[in-house]
Amino acid sequence: MPTLNKIRAALTTNRAPLSADPHLTRLRIAITAFFAMDGFLFAGWVVRIPAIKAQTGADAGALGLALLGVSAGAVAFMMLTGRLCRRFGSHSVTTASAAALALSIVLPPLTHSATALGLVLLVFGAAYGSLNVAMNSAAVDLISALRRPVMPSFHAAFSLGGMLGAGLGGLVAGSLSATVHLTLLAVLGLLVTAVAGRSLRTHPAPVVPERRTAAEESRPRNGHQGRGRRLVVVFGLIALCTAYGEGAMADWGALHLTQDLAAGPGTAAAGYAVFALAMTLGRLSGTAVVQRFGAARALIAGGTTATAGMLLGALAPTVWAAGAGFAVAGLGLANIFPIAIARAGETGGPNGVAVASTVGYGGMLLGPPAIGFLAEAAGLPLALTTVALLAAVAAGIAYATRGAHHTGRLTREA
Repeated sequence: MPTLNKIRAALTTNRAPLSADPHLTRLRIAITAFFAMDGFLFAGWVVRIPAIKAQTGADAGALGLALLGVSAGAVAFMMLTGRLCRRFGSHSVTTASAAALALSIVLPPLTHSATALGLVLLVFGAAYGSLNVAMNSAAVDLISALRRPVMPSFHAAFSLGGMLGAGLGGLVAGSLSATVHLTLLAVLGLLVTAVAGRSLRTHPAPVVPERRTAAEESRPRNGHQGRGRRLVVVFGLIALCTAYGEGAMADWGALHLTQDLAAGPGTAAAGYAVFALAMTLGRLSGTAVVQRFGAARALIAGGTTATAGMLLGALAPTVWAAGAGFAVAGLGLANIFPIAIARAGETGGPNGVAVASTVGYGGMLLGPPAIGFLAEAAGLPLALTTVALLAAVAAGIAYATRGAHHTGRLTREA
């Protein structure tokens, strides 16, 4: 009966969102700015990789090893960032990591060898990974206060920033050197960090006593700490399965259209752009989807949709059918990663975000090389079906653990 009374109290007193609070609105704008800046800067770096490759004189193998520095630095600092967020607060770590990312983006064009490039990319990757964990942790705290599942909107800002960064980079690539371009991006990044960081410093991270107290009380009494850690890993595995698809599509989607379906370069680029646009649109509508159907159903539906879309995209006999499949896959994958990270944060706090992010980004690292090896053995279309397979696995895991998605969220999903 005491438990039922607590549930009834939560349902009757905490249903109304707090999004009208100006303090929370300013925090949401600031955190959204960091997500958009992260995508913008990273895309700006990516489009200059060919120029930096030519500058360093690296061959494809040496460049591949150097680019691993981004991944290695990111993974290495993700777990450390979780501890830093617990000690110094996610707002302070977000601001510091964003400044480090903006400063480190000027380093790659200053290098003249693959070895030097790999070393500076370790620094860039460390800042990138740290920012991703810190700003996701800040977002989780804000979501708890807003009592609305708005995590997809933050990741939509990342996607929009990435599309803008890639588009702008393509426009200026012929007129600006990589050094000038990335220096301008660094200046812009520092300006955004100064403005948005001031909001984070002025407005401390919100605390929701109801959820925090219940979690703290239940762990020692019911022995749920081990179960909570397992749930965080489960959410990380869901994120991994879908990040695998994002990484694979970024590196191999356009090549599949040109190599296997005889598409021209412009059509192939448009095929991946359709995938990216569908992901962005899916994330913009993600909050409404989660509010309407709940996190568990959204994950299951997303994984199932992505499975069907990637099977069509990989096996379709025409370019247009494959492009339609890519769009469907983008819609399906759009919200799985942000929902999984949000759930991990609700379960384990900043450390939960760090663990799930590390596991999840492992999928983005695993995807491109795994697709490459499989393509050599069985052909690229069949290799791309593994994206559909892992999306189905994500849906299966979400279905098997669907009861866990309601823990701590009775105010919204009951």
